[in-house]
Amino acid sequence: MDAIKKTQLFNASCVALVVTALAFGTRGGFVEGVWAKEFSLTNEQVGWIVGTAFWGFTLAMVFGGPLVDIIGIGRIIAIAFFCHVIGIVMTILATGFWTLFISTLFIGIANGSVEAACNPLITSMYTDEKTRRLNRFHAWFPTGVVMGGLVVYLFNNIGLTNWRWAMGVMLLPTLAYGLMFFNKKFPETERVTSGFSYKDMLKACVSPLFLFMAFCMILTAATELGTNQWIAALLSNVSDNPILLLVWISGIMALARQFGGTFIHNTKSTVILLLSATLAFIGLILMGYTHGVMVFVSAGIFALGIAFFWPTMLGFVSENIPESGALGLAIMGGIGFLGGAIAQPTLGAIFDAQTAAALPAGQSIEILRSAVEGTQEAATWAAAQFKGGVMTLRYVAIVPAVLIVLFTFLHFRKRKTA
Repeated sequence: MDAIKKTQLFNASCVALVVTALAFGTRGGFVEGVWAKEFSLTNEQVGWIVGTAFWGFTLAMVFGGPLVDIIGIGRIIAIAFFCHVIGIVMTILATGFWTLFISTLFIGIANGSVEAACNPLITSMYTDEKTRRLNRFHAWFPTGVVMGGLVVYLFNNIGLTNWRWAMGVMLLPTLAYGLMFFNKKFPETERVTSGFSYKDMLKACVSPLFLFMAFCMILTAATELGTNQWIAALLSNVSDNPILLLVWISGIMALARQFGGTFIHNTKSTVILLLSATLAFIGLILMGYTHGVMVFVSAGIFALGIAFFWPTMLGFVSENIPESGALGLAIMGGIGFLGGAIAQPTLGAIFDAQTAAALPAGQSIEILRSAVEGTQEAATWAAAQFKGGVMTLRYVAIVPAVLIVLFTFLHFRKRKTA
């Protein structure tokens, strides 16, 4: 382990995670407002495109997780690098639904490969502080979302309204992490160094506790990733700059993960998860009923709720089911993005349905969608989208409500068996 340069590998992992987040942040800025109009897509179709990134992520995690122990962490990272480059370039050159769909799939595979490699890399290097280090590592995901959101905001304000410029920016950190990882020596995974067999790992990944946590991971990821990907679209008529809501949420998440190490280290994981679900539920409900500045206050509560979900779920599994190894972390990450994938078209469909339900009788969606700004038709469409957006958030609040029940059960179950 002396030849393993931990700090350099950790920093390179953080830059790679920033790239996965930039796709999320930049796309969050034009997911409904630009793609739907430019390519004549419905919100549900956009949801399927965006959801493809989650399916690709899941695919990479399912296959990459078991392969980490066999072909090594470095080769999985190489796959991530090349898929990022291909996906970004294809997205810039996209001409419609299918080209967006395929390019997004490549980006999803790249994102999943980063997680499949970097999570076991970090737990292998920092065996005594897994959850703290995972939180610090995953702080760079919302940081990347902030960067992506600010890029979209900046480009819009200086007249670079073509979303392809924002996608092109992603190539810079992609090349950076490729160079940072180049020719580095990687450690063996914790499962290998601990002496757990492959059979032990497989058995651990079908244990009752693991399956319970995997189910919860679907719901926590749907709450975080599903809502964040659609937040700018859902609240586009609540704020003049809805992309700043995504930046605000992600900024709070980044700070919480980066500087919440002492709190995380000294608090039981089950308490953190229960508190997170409660705050996420309160935040979503408030966002569905508040206006103006209070939307940002509500979004801040929601951000604190979802901040520790992903890394704490991974940390809980790594600490309580260590024999699950890299495969366990891969399954958790993959199934989390599966939850995000399911959430994308579901949220899009709910948004479409709630918007349609809010329209006055006899009004046509097609006519209102293309109405000229400043007309009565445009005002009617804006009002319908506002109603559809806030109603969608109220429906999403059901998910963290279920998590409150599940994490309460987990907390008392762990106390009983402690």
